[in-house]
Amino acid sequence: MSHPHPELGRPPALPKGGLRVTPLGGLGEIGRNMTVFEYGGRLLIVDCGVLFPEEEQPGIDLILPDFSSIRDRLDDIEGIVLTHGHEDHIGGVPYLLREKPDIPLIGSKLTLALIEAKLQEHRIRPYTLEVAEGHRERVGPFDCEFVAVNHSIPDALAVAIRTPAGMVVHTGDFKMDQLPLDNRLTDLHAFARLSEEGIDLLLSDSTNAEVPGFVPPERDISNVLRQVFAGARKRIIVASFASHVHRIQQILDAAHEYGRRVAFVGRSMVRNMGIARDLGYLKVPPGLVVDVKTLDDLPDSEVVLVCTGSQGEPMAALSRMANRDHQIRIVDGDTVILASSLIPGNENAVYRVINGLTRWGAHVVHKGNAKVHVSGHASAGELLYFYNICRPRNLMPVHGEWRHLRANAELGALTGVPHDRIVIAEDGVVVDLIEGKAKIAGKVQAGYVYVDGLSVGDVGEPALKDRKILGDEGIISVFVVIDSSTGKITGGPHVQARGSGIEDSAFAAVLPKVTEVLERSAQDGVVEPHQLQQLVRRTLGKWVSDTYRRRPMILPVVVEV
Repeated sequence: MSHPHPELGRPPALPKGGLRVTPLGGLGEIGRNMTVFEYGGRLLIVDCGVLFPEEEQPGIDLILPDFSSIRDRLDDIEGIVLTHGHEDHIGGVPYLLREKPDIPLIGSKLTLALIEAKLQEHRIRPYTLEVAEGHRERVGPFDCEFVAVNHSIPDALAVAIRTPAGMVVHTGDFKMDQLPLDNRLTDLHAFARLSEEGIDLLLSDSTNAEVPGFVPPERDISNVLRQVFAGARKRIIVASFASHVHRIQQILDAAHEYGRRVAFVGRSMVRNMGIARDLGYLKVPPGLVVDVKTLDDLPDSEVVLVCTGSQGEPMAALSRMANRDHQIRIVDGDTVILASSLIPGNENAVYRVINGLTRWGAHVVHKGNAKVHVSGHASAGELLYFYNICRPRNLMPVHGEWRHLRANAELGALTGVPHDRIVIAEDGVVVDLIEGKAKIAGKVQAGYVYVDGLSVGDVGEPALKDRKILGDEGIISVFVVIDSSTGKITGGPHVQARGSGIEDSAFAAVLPKVTEVLERSAQDGVVEPHQLQQLVRRTLGKWVSDTYRRRPMILPVVVEV
């Protein structure tokens, strides 16, 4: 198996007749999925998603793929194929279209409806091409065929991309539920047909490659939900992804059966479920869904609230309920259902929310104590079955952390894919398919691009490091006034501390040392404010470290008069 090397340089020019594959997100992480295909000087993008921030990224709203490697080639992009409508696959589209709004978007009916609604908020009217399973479209030099796959959102598609260099199949996110709620199976017949033609490179979902066996069918969830509804005394609050149409349908069915009304909470949930209902993907009995404002007129035993926040996102509705920072107050006897799996890295945030809800008396039902969710990604048994059908000549695991990619590669090897034709890459690693063999050719920039409010890319790692220091250790500011000609102190030093746990009065012990250092520097002829600030920072920082074993941010201000 080939894998990236930290010292990989920029790739050479793509040889004539070769196909280049560059993942800009989704490898080594769960989210931010984006892959760029190049043939004959033209580009095709599959997915453009976002990654949600973790605790060590304070103040960040979203994390985007890095567009820098294609920014000077936007005119070469033939289109963006969107495999399905989850945020980790479509959330970055508005930010790419800000740079070139006329890049065509290609996807299924529901996927395009979800992204069009999102783009309205950015005041972008996209060019779209609606496709469905079985469709085949020519997109520049890329001949794209779309294949139905089953996932945790309707209308998901895999895409087979034919070029003179060979055929690449990108699965998107998929599983092989044999009893899907919408009766839309992963089209194994189509994959077998593509296999007969010859799949030169397979990019396959790796999320559940470590999990043995097969994913249970979605239908198993319905009976569990009915049991929860039957035993609930007061309100039922369900947290789910705002795009998990199948799960919301099961909630609606259970609510209808037990005589409850349903209200959607949160802008994205209201918007997405409205779209799904209007397009016929969500079947809603008349009078079942009501406005959240009308719930006060109903007894608690007849209320179901459906909201976001199943991953412990700090600004989502459920987290705010747990923190008593939401108009909906959790009371003793409420039942809360977390109808989702845990995305790796979110465990602490989710359990913090569960603890907060439990504190106020809620009975919290989650995957750890009830079968209220099944994954949307193929487990190891399904992947083995899938590889035996596809028989790819080269395999490139995608969509997963390193452990998932490695496990998926091992599955491919077990089914007969030669080790030297399995490419384990990471974001930015360039893979070329030349004369039927995939190999690593170099690496391009593919770091995190942070969205902070209206700012995109302005906040970098140094700023995040400063934020973490401020959050963990606090800040100490020192103000000194000096004579511009002599360098002597004419005012201060004055010290203020915030969040450091050190009382301002404690700094009386170190101020003489700061004064001494500044007087000595004046005698040596050092009067430049920046140099004096560094002296103050070092002196105060050493004292705080020696005395308190802390490392707060120290902000010295030296003013000349």
